[in-house]
Amino acid sequence: MTIFRNPVRWFPVLTVSCLIALLLMTPGSGRAAPVGAGGEKTDPAVDSKQPVSTHKLAVIIDDFGNRMDGTDEMLDLPVKLTVAVMPFLETTQEDARRAHEHGHDVIVHLPMEPKQGRPEWLGPGAILSNMTDGEIRRRVEAAIEQVPYAVGMNNHMGSKVTGDERVMSVILEVCRERGLFFVDSKTNYWSVIPRLSEEKGLPRLENDIFLDDVGSVEHVSGQLRQVLALLKKENRGSCVTIGHVGVQGKKTAAALRKNIPMLQAEGIHFIGISELAREQISPGVKPGPGFTLP
Repeated sequence: MTIFRNPVRWFPVLTVSCLIALLLMTPGSGRAAPVGAGGEKTDPAVDSKQPVSTHKLAVIIDDFGNRMDGTDEMLDLPVKLTVAVMPFLETTQEDARRAHEHGHDVIVHLPMEPKQGRPEWLGPGAILSNMTDGEIRRRVEAAIEQVPYAVGMNNHMGSKVTGDERVMSVILEVCRERGLFFVDSKTNYWSVIPRLSEEKGLPRLENDIFLDDVGSVEHVSGQLRQVLALLKKENRGSCVTIGHVGVQGKKTAAALRKNIPMLQAEGIHFIGISELAREQISPGVKPGPGFTLP
């Protein structure tokens, strides 16, 4: 199997100013991504005329990498997404490349041990709580190498591991060394990821709402209305929400397509998760040694 390396990780150390400049570029294009005020793909000349939005929405879609239902429909949505690709699967590298070509952010969807659930749901290369630090490190590094263009990582399942300080310390240390951030999917209310991320100088990124815990267009539409309420009524600047490809993937994609115009009309701007990570690179948040934001 050909291994694709993320070109960003070829550089061991970059200045913060260079990192911010890199994040402002479309992957592989060398120019700013052509997205409009609502996160839609558009002509840069038209974009300057659009109103500036104050509410940002990062939509992460999990479980790419295994020819899952809804893959094409998700990639073809007219807004910027974050595509979470599982490593070591049949279409891992193909899905990552396609997402990159469509202008979406790509992250590693790392399988992690849950408190309960079927072992076969995890997929290959899973991180288990009984592994040694060295085993964990090797598996995380191998997963990163599997997913081309990855700029970050989030957890697949993982309710047990995300509460384990030893295991998560190793995972986050590898992320910091390799220039990736970690998004806590929040499968565990008592997750140690937010605190450890801050301690290690990594951005603190967390899921706010799961879109498709019930697989119907009506339910996903209702969850999107909750996203809107969270942003507008609580006057929040940003929100992170997670959906999935798979058994209900086409329904989730259909609900997103149906509701995108409504959300944009309400001033919601669709962004990649890397934009939220970039916002935390400031004088008040200093990356740890070796951390280079892609």
